[in-house]
Amino acid sequence: MSDATSPSDPSASSTASDSPDFDAMTRDIAEVPAVEVIVTVAVNLMSAAAVKLGLTEDGDAHKDLDEARKLVHALAGLLDASTTEISSFHAAPLRDGLKSLQLAFREASVVPDEPGQGPGEKYTGPVYG
Repeated sequence: MSDATSPSDPSASSTASDSPDFDAMTRDIAEVPAVEVIVTVAVNLMSAAAVKLGLTEDGDAHKDLDEARKLVHALAGLLDASTTEISSFHAAPLRDGLKSLQLAFREASVVPDEPGQGPGEKYTGPVYG
C-alpha cells in the first residue's frame, strides 16, 4: 500500500528544493544599484510596448493599442519621476526610445490623439512626427 506523501507520488506536496530561495533573491536584489533597477524596468516597459505596438517580427499577432498606451504612459511616468535619479548617460537613450514608441503609437492609431493627449505626453509634452 502506498503512502500519499511518498516521494514517488506526483501529488505529494512540494519539497523545500522546489520553492524559491527568497533569502538568495533578496541578497541579489540588495546588490543591484537603484539606477540599474530603474533602467531594467524601463527597458522591460519599452520592450512590452514595442510588442503591443506590433513592432516585432510577429507584427500584428500581438498588436493591442490599448495595452500599448498603458505601457508607454507608464514608461513616460517612470522616466519623468526618475529624471533626477539617473544620469543623462542612462536617461537620454531611454527618452529617445520613449519618443520613438510615442511616434509609433501615433502612426498606428486609426484615430490619432490630439497633440499632448497621446500616451505619456502628459509627462513629455506633445510629440510630433
